Amino acid sequence: MKRLLKIRELSSFLFLVALFVLVGILNPSFLTADNIVACFNDSVVYILISVGMAFAIIVGEIDVSVGANLGFTATVVSCMLRDGQNWALAFITGILIGVLFGLFNGWGVAVMGVPSLIFTLGTNGVMRGMMYVYTGGAWVENLPASFKQLYTNTFIGNISICFTVTAIAVVIVHLLLKNTKRGRYFTAVGDNPGGATLVGIPAVQTKVVAYVICGIFAAISGIVFSSRIGFITATSGNGYEMKAVAACVLGGISLSGGVGSVIGASIGAVIMASISRLLVFMELGSTYDDTITGIMLITIVVVDALMQKRTAEKNRRERLAARTAGKEEM
Repeated sequence: MKRLLKIRELSSFLFLVALFVLVGILNPSFLTADNIVACFNDSVVYILISVGMAFAIIVGEIDVSVGANLGFTATVVSCMLRDGQNWALAFITGILIGVLFGLFNGWGVAVMGVPSLIFTLGTNGVMRGMMYVYTGGAWVENLPASFKQLYTNTFIGNISICFTVTAIAVVIVHLLLKNTKRGRYFTAVGDNPGGATLVGIPAVQTKVVAYVICGIFAAISGIVFSSRIGFITATSGNGYEMKAVAACVLGGISLSGGVGSVIGASIGAVIMASISRLLVFMELGSTYDDTITGIMLITIVVVDALMQKRTAEKNRRERLAARTAGKEEM
């Protein structure tokens, strides 16, 4: 049991279950199949953007432009669909936007060596400005009804097709990361970039790829966001970067890099997506959403930092004890 509790993904899942049970105790009407399924269906955008963020954090960096990437991609794709453009062309254009900005962030952070927080914050500002220029500050509305129905189509019972496809994709990505040589590069680079380079792992290229993947997932989340909301404003995607970081940390991904998985990020994303619904059943306004997100993020980061400090101190003592024992034998 102690070994199982050390699995970060399991701890996150148990926290999710405990959260649902707690709200169910406070308001028994919450614990219905429809409400539980709705929490998972509403989490698709959060899962996609959090999985992308997970790649950036696992390699020891961060990307605070994912919210702007989501918003800009949603704006461009929505405008194309509104104007009668081919769906495939619109979707490919949106994904290319994610690739290009992922490459741009990867170049700035991995190649040029600019701190990731500063560079991606600049990218965030650029993309926000481009959204205003592209739309003139106006809302993007009148999207095709068939496109808006994509998000609400169900697979089995009330489980949406979007959530089902997203869950399958997350499992596939998880298996690739854990069971392939190149997939393990991300964790190795995040754990020790210098050591990874010494053993032949291309650290710079790995970080660039991580940012490209992060950009692609942010772009896909923008397309799904468009289908779910049905209209786009000039502020669409604001705050999603903080929720993505919170979801990753809540899912057991260490901000120092090298630890965590996309499964954990997905579980954290479900928790973040459920907060608004849970607040309703707790008879609290949705205005508390950002406050609770911030409190959870600060708490988890502090706990993670204390755990890392404790682990480092334990390792230091073990090394010291080993050296002392060696001298005594001599």
